[in-house]
Amino acid sequence: MIRLAAIALLAFALPAAAQVSAPQVSAPLPFTERFAPTSQRSAGPTLKSAVTVIGEIVRIGDLVENAGAAAHVAIFRAPDLGDTGRVAVSQVIEALLPHDVNPDTRGLTEIVVARASHVITAKDIEMRVVQALAGRQRGTDAGNLTLSFDSHIRTIHVEPATDLRIARLNFDPRSGRFDVLFERPGGQRNFLRFTGTYAETFEAAVLTRPLAIGEIVKAADINIVRRPKAEFAANVVTGADQALGLAARRAMRPGDVLRQTDLAKHEVVARNDNVTITYQVPGVMLTLRGKALEGGAHGDTINVLNVMSKRSIQATVAGPGHVILAAPVRINVTSTTTAPRLAAHTTGRSTPTPQAQASAE
Repeated sequence: MIRLAAIALLAFALPAAAQVSAPQVSAPLPFTERFAPTSQRSAGPTLKSAVTVIGEIVRIGDLVENAGAAAHVAIFRAPDLGDTGRVAVSQVIEALLPHDVNPDTRGLTEIVVARASHVITAKDIEMRVVQALAGRQRGTDAGNLTLSFDSHIRTIHVEPATDLRIARLNFDPRSGRFDVLFERPGGQRNFLRFTGTYAETFEAAVLTRPLAIGEIVKAADINIVRRPKAEFAANVVTGADQALGLAARRAMRPGDVLRQTDLAKHEVVARNDNVTITYQVPGVMLTLRGKALEGGAHGDTINVLNVMSKRSIQATVAGPGHVILAAPVRINVTSTTTAPRLAAHTTGRSTPTPQAQASAE
């Protein structure tokens, strides 16, 4: 909370007993220095426009540059940790008079006073509790614990170079309840208590939009979230890389947890598709007409019907409508049948060799 001068500082002015320095009478400046140009005079006390103090006390040296022997004299209470206050220059001058400090005000009307602090955020507190819970339960990974606090956690300020300390931690693994007590550093015992629940979780991939059967999963379709450990199964997709490029085997809704059984390779050849069968040996490449007896993704081995011989053969899917014979087969070529097209050869012959004529079915 930002305090005005009268509230933040002067309302907490120290009693006379706290002003530990006795008044001192300084000697007047020499004649040559009093009438010399400003740039040639020795540096004297000068008010600062803004200061940051450490601790509960504001001293003369905090507010006045070149304060001399009076620099360590305490005159005001500092704002609360992390807060900022403003004090009128006229009030500062009044507080300095008993100590015979007459600074150059430089035309200032107020001084901004901030109190330094070590900031501890709600996330910092959560991490401290998580690490403490994981450390007291064997086999528990702190990264897999998720907390839910009973009340809102605010940012906490403590003195610089200090930190909160866990004074007590109670928890019940069955119910997931925890009760932690932090001790704030300082002269008097100051405690902060937090209660809530915790659960062990795991990362899972969920959908961000509906997917129809056969639709391909893209990066924008997946969000990685944490789910309770009780929902974990061996086939749950835990990373986006396990699902990208695969096709949905069933219709799915946003928020559904992806499982490996929900996805399959994208079929580039569907069942009953007309395909071109390629058979290649050194010097000869033959192409045949075929029909896919089953669907398959790129690189899959599927059964294909050779429409010429009416026999089923196995071929590897090379792309949409294209398969390659997985192993040498025989193709019957007679005078009463149409010979397969000679797609390419390197022997210089315009007709298949006798070996190619006795190739595969």
